Amino acid sequence: MANLTMSGFVLMRFSANPELDILYTSLFLVFYLLALTGNILIITTTSMDESLNSPMYFFLKHLSFSDVGYISATVPRSIYNSFMESSNISLWECIVQCFAFIFCGTVELAMLTLMSYDRYLAICLPLHYDIIMDVRTCVHGVVSAWVSGAISGVMHTAATFSISFCHPKIIQQFFCDIPHILKLSCSNEYLPEVGVTVFMVLLSFLCFIFIVFSYVHIFSSVLRMPSVEGRAKAFSTCLPHLAVVVLFMSTGAFAYFKPHSYSPTAFDMFLTMMYTVVPPTFNPMIYSLRNKAIKSAVKKIFQKSEAFTSICSLLGDKFSI
Repeated sequence: MANLTMSGFVLMRFSANPELDILYTSLFLVFYLLALTGNILIITTTSMDESLNSPMYFFLKHLSFSDVGYISATVPRSIYNSFMESSNISLWECIVQCFAFIFCGTVELAMLTLMSYDRYLAICLPLHYDIIMDVRTCVHGVVSAWVSGAISGVMHTAATFSISFCHPKIIQQFFCDIPHILKLSCSNEYLPEVGVTVFMVLLSFLCFIFIVFSYVHIFSSVLRMPSVEGRAKAFSTCLPHLAVVVLFMSTGAFAYFKPHSYSPTAFDMFLTMMYTVVPPTFNPMIYSLRNKAIKSAVKKIFQKSEAFTSICSLLGDKFSI
């Protein structure tokens, strides 16, 4: 075991039982394919349909980009290891995985914060919305989200892998999760990473407070609307976003702040799945099921695709005669 792990780590399998391991791996593969399909569909729809050319859908498109990166940072490698009956991951692959996971997770939180601000302006300050949320503001907001994600990823990764590892390099997780990597460190060498973590937790808490503040004002404004139709429309755009925020932040916070055992249970695996796999898989479903504009745009794309296929088929028949 030592020779195998000198230049890398050993990841935990989904199950010690080979049959259960294949079952769980297949389940993860289904979730991964659903996440890719849903998010790529939203990216394609918001990019191609001119009726979705607004800040809300611009932010949603970048949220989908971060979702694709977020789930792709962890799940494909674990699926590959299970099917190849291997648990090893090299040091550089682990470093890249940690960076990508923190990078995309930070971008996701930043995008959710931007989206709450967008909804706050649209509902509470509708007369100033076009002035404040112009193209320049949207671009600056998205660039800031991606840059903050990159900085966060570099800080966490550099602090984590600057430590020495004294314990067997066996990570009790199906991916290179920073809290589990820190368990392998010598004495107090993990303190720099703790400092970075505290700083990022503080920023995340400020994002959470900002989102709560936005939605308190949003709901108070919506409830004062005289029109039932207006209230329904406002809730239809806000509730999906709020559901995504609650799902992402609650599962992630609970999984990271609960005590980590050296012998993970099925519940630990379930929690990990809840904050690594479930949000990027269900985000597209939450938004598309409650959003008439997106459903309409998706139908248009499929209708155009069917029309294009029919034309190609007719042209093929014509030239074959």
